[in-house]
Amino acid sequence: MVIRRVVAPRIDFSALRRELELPTQFPVAAQREADESAAAPPGPAADRTDIPFVTIDPASSRDLDQAMCLSRRPGGGYRVRYAIADVAAHVRPDGALAAETWRRGQTIYLPDGNIPLHPTTLSEGAASLLPDVERAAVLWTIDLDADGATVSVGLERARVRSRAKLDYVGVQADADAGRLAEPIALLPELGKLLIDRGLDRGAINLPLPEQDVEPDDGGWRLVLRAPSPMEDYNAQISLLTGMAAADLMLAGRVGLLRTMPTPKPEAVRGLRVAATGLDIEWPEGASVGQVLTTIDPAQPRAAAFLDHAAELLRGSGYTAFDGEPPADPRHGGVAAAYAHVTAPLRRLADRYATEVCLALHAGTELPEWARAALPRLPAVMASTDRTASAATRAAVELTEAVLLRDRVGESFEVAVLDVDRPAVAAGPATTTGGPGRSARRPGGTVALDEPPVRARCEGELPLGERVRVRLVTADPVARKVLFARD
Repeated sequence: MVIRRVVAPRIDFSALRRELELPTQFPVAAQREADESAAAPPGPAADRTDIPFVTIDPASSRDLDQAMCLSRRPGGGYRVRYAIADVAAHVRPDGALAAETWRRGQTIYLPDGNIPLHPTTLSEGAASLLPDVERAAVLWTIDLDADGATVSVGLERARVRSRAKLDYVGVQADADAGRLAEPIALLPELGKLLIDRGLDRGAINLPLPEQDVEPDDGGWRLVLRAPSPMEDYNAQISLLTGMAAADLMLAGRVGLLRTMPTPKPEAVRGLRVAATGLDIEWPEGASVGQVLTTIDPAQPRAAAFLDHAAELLRGSGYTAFDGEPPADPRHGGVAAAYAHVTAPLRRLADRYATEVCLALHAGTELPEWARAALPRLPAVMASTDRTASAATRAAVELTEAVLLRDRVGESFEVAVLDVDRPAVAAGPATTTGGPGRSARRPGGTVALDEPPVRARCEGELPLGERVRVRLVTADPVARKVLFARD
């Protein structure tokens, strides 16, 4: 669901590509390997082309990693069949293309085009689960009981054929009208059940609207978008699969997990204090995740509370193991052990984690190329995660500055999302250097309604309130927007 959008003029994002040293094209040898693989027929695998899979993605996407088909089990419960693009079937482990994917790590998205992990002949062609064509896939079959608990997991290489490429907007409209396509007709029912199970075990989902920059008739629009219910339900199928993958790896004592520390009790107590100050109701016995389900992020106090809650979800990363499982294998946001296996077209780690799961499920020896890669993947993925985050934020900051550059001096009404915490200096604070850190002017983060901009504001700010501020800086070159309290 789009909350707000504002159109910006033409913007040149090429400087961001140079600044982040993003690759412009694939090496000749890597591209040749991709083209040759794209031209070859899929290898031998189980024929599952009779299953009526569909994909659900943004309307403009062509790098389609996942296709699903949901059904009821005889006697009660659910069967989730989730086909994931079999990228390993197209990438030779010791080839030039594999080496280039290690350099890239993941697909980087910018408004004027992405920097793909794999050449588009694969990522948007022969390896993508596009409709009405036969594709190589890794098929997860997960059976659940009537309460949504996993009772069995199947895994195999398969040939599949998607029946339709669906998009989030259309799927939500179909859900609202009660006309969902049969392969996903159960998604609202199952999605809600899985969300409730997650909340019961302590999962935390932040309903934060995302800022996106999208093309618009020769210019760009800055969009503040909250996920639709169907997007949340779709994400639950990916989470379900990632938890099944993690369980396989932990039982087999080898793998690659996506981990994050469980929020510390003192951090949760601090969030409770913030809730009291912001008049956010926190019922006795309710978990953080359960409280967050009651939050309307469009309200200033609720938005400020969400900003505080985001502090609980820090420290995510990848943890590889071969032998003794990690002491804490859980992901604090999921409240369970979890692995990335559902986006191999866009994320390097998924290709290797999937190969581990296939071997463990079949009871066969893990390929040496996959085992040898595991200890190297956490550092590579951490580096490319930083690059991806920097690219996304820089594009938004540039668009914000362009939108506001002719409005310096104007006054705006904003919501105060966050205020600076007192800093603990190593010595006496100074403004000219010396033993202490330079004193920072008080301030925090504010959010405008129109255009949908988040930026720093200097001055004394009341958390969770609406105030008037003045725009003092909007510099596209520095990608900086700064307000001051009127």
